[in-house]
Amino acid sequence: MRAFFGAYCYKAVTIMEVITIQGQPRTELGKKGTKAVRYSEQIPCVLYGPQLTEHFATDWASVRHLIYTPDFKVAEITIQGKSYRAIVKEVQYHPVSEKILHIDFLALTEGHPVKVEVPLRFTGTAIGVKNGGKLQQKVRRVKIKAMPENLITELKLDISGLEMGQSMRIRDIKPPHNVEILNSPGTPIATIDIPRALRSAAAAAEKAGKK
Repeated sequence: MRAFFGAYCYKAVTIMEVITIQGQPRTELGKKGTKAVRYSEQIPCVLYGPQLTEHFATDWASVRHLIYTPDFKVAEITIQGKSYRAIVKEVQYHPVSEKILHIDFLALTEGHPVKVEVPLRFTGTAIGVKNGGKLQQKVRRVKIKAMPENLITELKLDISGLEMGQSMRIRDIKPPHNVEILNSPGTPIATIDIPRALRSAAAAAEKAGKK
């Protein structure tokens, strides 16, 4: 297995932001060992991939910029001198305190596509907004599938031509080459709502015109 070490942003030539994590190997994997890790203010984690499983622990400070962010970032995990590029696959939280209980990481491996969610960001100002409408963003993250070398940090959609009462859907997003969008094509992602005052004014004008 060969881990992948280069990923680039969508429509850019800058390197994707990478968060460095130092992992302490775990040898005791049962409930007792997990409790001991948490008692020491560490987070139990597992890194897996083709022919790879590494159990380790790390601290909250190392992962906070990876977990608590709307952006898509990659982790570089170092365990006993070996480094792996990976993405967060699942995070378990305490049901009351919301403290992080466990993190699953998926290693980025050459030749193995991955599925991730990246933020969807709009560009331009919609015509409908300029005319008094209100933009409603229905979807904030989009699920994509790509090889590690084709991963992107975000998807962008130009909403400049969107008028009041109109919507744009997943099918309107044009991803870069070698990136597949997995969401249903018909899912609405942006709508320009017509304010009640404008609807009332339009109804009144229509009524007056019929007299």
